[in-house]
Amino acid sequence: MELEEKLKILTESAKYDVSCSSSGSNRKNRQGIGSGAHGGICHSFTKDGRCVSLLKILMTNVCCFDCLYCQSRRSNDIPRAIMTPTEICEITMEFYKRNYIEGLFLSSAVYKNANYTMELLLDTVVRLRKLYNFNGYIHLKGIPGADNLLIMRAGEYADRMSFNLELPSEQSLRLLAPQKSKKSILSPITMISGEKQADKSIKSKFLPAGQTTQIIVGASPERDGKILRLTSALYNKYELKRVYYSSYAPLNLNEDLLPKTPAGLLREHRLYQADWLLRFYGFSVEELVDENENLLMEYDPKCAWALKHQELFPIEINTAPVEMLVKVPGIGLKGAYKIISARRFGALSFEDLKNMKISLKRARHFITANGFYSGLKKEIEIKNSLLQIENESQIEQLSMFSNLENSLAVITGEL
Repeated sequence: MELEEKLKILTESAKYDVSCSSSGSNRKNRQGIGSGAHGGICHSFTKDGRCVSLLKILMTNVCCFDCLYCQSRRSNDIPRAIMTPTEICEITMEFYKRNYIEGLFLSSAVYKNANYTMELLLDTVVRLRKLYNFNGYIHLKGIPGADNLLIMRAGEYADRMSFNLELPSEQSLRLLAPQKSKKSILSPITMISGEKQADKSIKSKFLPAGQTTQIIVGASPERDGKILRLTSALYNKYELKRVYYSSYAPLNLNEDLLPKTPAGLLREHRLYQADWLLRFYGFSVEELVDENENLLMEYDPKCAWALKHQELFPIEINTAPVEMLVKVPGIGLKGAYKIISARRFGALSFEDLKNMKISLKRARHFITANGFYSGLKKEIEIKNSLLQIENESQIEQLSMFSNLENSLAVITGEL
């Protein structure tokens, strides 16, 4: 098989894994090729707002597992390919020299067995670093069940690793991916977390950008509350950098145990929004989900919470504590601290908020400034206004996600 044909097959197969982001690396360029502190899944944004790109590829889609939801499952009749460590290194360097990428996201199906696959992945990253002097960002997808020594050694060469949980419960794993187990997936996550926590006092070279994981949403019946409690536990216990959510797509329609319709990008988007509120805004899972343990699809989670607690609003921006300011729809963390800082020098008006770049499209319905209220008065009018803003926002955001999904196809077409 020609290398170009392999590349097409393996980049197409890799698109279903979304658990990569590379912000946070501090690997230095020492007379090598590439640079550190970059990130993304084909295209992503670093902390300082730069858009960066990775080559996202599987080493092979030949798999000994038969997970019902997976495109690369053993029983599927699809084109198969495998790249050697040398071929992956060569294509990575070729992409970098053409300025298509700033790093690599390398994953793989389980080829023969976990240890054999992990050895090949390790061989690849060692070659890239030692033989090709590549100092660009590397995100490596680890293989659950592989020997701990292989995983730990790979962590010395990769910037970030991910071991995907795949499904939100052990029961669903047993049903849809019987060759996987919660224990085999959590074991390397626990080990890496322990290593990172032990090295907090020094500047460790071991996975400087930490670890992430991925959960497939909609392939199994778990509701949003269950998923968010799981992710909160992962952040708190293992200090994961990110939990990624991948909306289920019905790739194997002949399976009776799987839904016939896709989960859709909107539910995935709502989970990301709720995830952010849990980590940075002081919300609890119980505050964000409804009585059925689901997130509302009509409004973003913060708007949904504010509409459910209108007895708390409007709040006065000149006196409200930061804990309440960040719960106002339209006011983010930076905006809340701008308000806290600015009001020390005098009472703030709505005009002051505009000058501070505070978005008032949503916020005006939930705040007063010097006792003045500029929002709508009737609850139904507020809901309709927020719904219109939300619909416009969804079209823009979901369109962006769809475009990013196709970015590798553009790269391979150019190659």
